[in-house]
Amino acid sequence: MEYQSTKEKLLQEVAPHLERTTWVARLWIFFLLAVIGIGVYAFIQQVTKGHIVTGMRDNVVWGIYIVNFIFFMGMSYAGAIISGALQLFRTEWRKPIIRMAEYLAIISLLIGPGYILLCIGRLDRLHYLVLFGRIQSPITWDVIAISTDIFGCLIFLYLSLLRDIATLRDYTALKVPAWKKKLYSILALGYTGAPEQEIRLKRATDIMAAMVIAIAIIVYSVLAWIFSVTLQPGWHSTIFGPYFVIAAVYSGTGVLVITMWVFRKAYHLDQYITRKHFVAMGVLMVILAALFGYFTFSDYLTKWYGSEKNDESLIRILFSEYYWPFIFSNYIGVLIPLLVIGIPRLRTINNITFSALVVIVALWFNRYLIVVPTLESPYLPIQDSRPEWLNYSATWVEYALLAAGIALFCLMFTIASKFVPVMNISEMSETPKPEEAVLFQSEESLL
Repeated sequence: MEYQSTKEKLLQEVAPHLERTTWVARLWIFFLLAVIGIGVYAFIQQVTKGHIVTGMRDNVVWGIYIVNFIFFMGMSYAGAIISGALQLFRTEWRKPIIRMAEYLAIISLLIGPGYILLCIGRLDRLHYLVLFGRIQSPITWDVIAISTDIFGCLIFLYLSLLRDIATLRDYTALKVPAWKKKLYSILALGYTGAPEQEIRLKRATDIMAAMVIAIAIIVYSVLAWIFSVTLQPGWHSTIFGPYFVIAAVYSGTGVLVITMWVFRKAYHLDQYITRKHFVAMGVLMVILAALFGYFTFSDYLTKWYGSEKNDESLIRILFSEYYWPFIFSNYIGVLIPLLVIGIPRLRTINNITFSALVVIVALWFNRYLIVVPTLESPYLPIQDSRPEWLNYSATWVEYALLAAGIALFCLMFTIASKFVPVMNISEMSETPKPEEAVLFQSEESLL
């Protein structure tokens, strides 16, 4: 009876967000579509005129497109690892936020690979990668890994949504269009919540949670190996695999905190997403900040101390031409979360959200510093000494497509929240087991 009353209360609160779209939400969607429209125009310019409209040249063949690809893929793997871990460990405070992590995993994964396509000059030959791909190439490894990850994350998300989809199908007071009700009915696959179905669903969800964690670690390591198996200064490093994984989870945690703050404000979820959730995510950011700082220090220390000519040249470029981005990404991005979470007086929701925003920007610059300065300091002498060929500078086309990717991310998140609530209603309606309740109280006292 308590389970039903709790679920009914939650459904009454989330139903208005599923049934209608406010004028503020309509303006928000219109704004996102406008930004995406500008990105489409920029993409048409690039297709018709070629890569000359970008800042990429013969030497710096990768620019912010690859930076965005690495960043979005990192957010995806962070969402997969966080949601999978919260699912397996049955952490009680996970219930209001785990779906946001699941959405983060799949939406970022659908957007990220698009930036790879923007780097390809001949999109009409894209199918050659499947027909004539060489298994010896790390690029082929990445394609296989990303395809597997998309498939696994979709299954995990679907299993996680199944109970709530069935709940929305059976909720007669929900006033949504008939096609939406029909879609709920189809996607529910006859799920009724019978004990045998519950056992099988939870078992399958746990299996997929473990799989997506493993896949995420493997896939992002493969992405790191694309860089580290080369002899380019700054890339040839044996720690790039774990370094990329830690950086991915670090940036993804920051994005998840921002997402929590936005939906908490937009959908008035103050009583469900509370300070303890932000502090818990903040503690995770502190741990990841320490690990990220250690890997960064270790990477640059060995390059500097090794005194190899090309590495010294790269470090000189970083400290001269990229001084402030270097300081911001490797110092400010690490210290701010440590200070905010380390000082109890500063552990407010807004401060933690601000530190998450700093982390996101810092990690984007970190990816930029990995990609661009290395390509600006090649092994072979540069034949053309014109500044525009020596140094990379992104154009409005690249920035427009960056903004379009962010807008598409926000739009897909908005649409997803209009179809299935951003909180896991079925799990939040369950009464925790005695041992889980005790653990939750101990977690809350620590936070």
